[in-house]
Amino acid sequence: MCRAPLALALGAVIVLTGCAGRRIENGVYHSEKGYRLTLPGADWSVATGSKADLELRHQEGLAAMLANAECDERARSRSAGLLLGQLLIGLHDRATIEQNEVSVNGQRALHRVLDGRVSEDGVPTRIEAYVWKDGACVYDFAYAAPPASFEAWRGDFRRFVESFAKERAD
Repeated sequence: MCRAPLALALGAVIVLTGCAGRRIENGVYHSEKGYRLTLPGADWSVATGSKADLELRHQEGLAAMLANAECDERARSRSAGLLLGQLLIGLHDRATIEQNEVSVNGQRALHRVLDGRVSEDGVPTRIEAYVWKDGACVYDFAYAAPPASFEAWRGDFRRFVESFAKERAD
């Protein structure tokens, strides 16, 4: 499989981006925006040059995930549904597989799984996304992989999302 289409897929879902520092200690990412995440394991590496707070690529090049927070009034004033829609701008031929509201470490989050293409003639990509907000920030998490291999690393992504914790009070 080609690595470029997957890179484009995750690039397409990065709409609310920031340029926070990336500090990783003992497998835990610490954001300057006041949250932390546990990295999913040795099969994942940090992507350089990403506009997201943290973007990870699977060593086989078939999957990627990202975490991002936007901590300004403009982002916080938008509804979570609108924010989720913005996260998925640029995807063509969208077909929703799952869409619901879930709890992520006590936070109410919108969750969506869908198939789409980065361009009208692009390769199919399955994306899972979570968006939630609190008094300080809006948090976006996305995972992208070809539909045939999506389930192979979905558990890694879910553990990554569930590891989210605030490091400072709002």
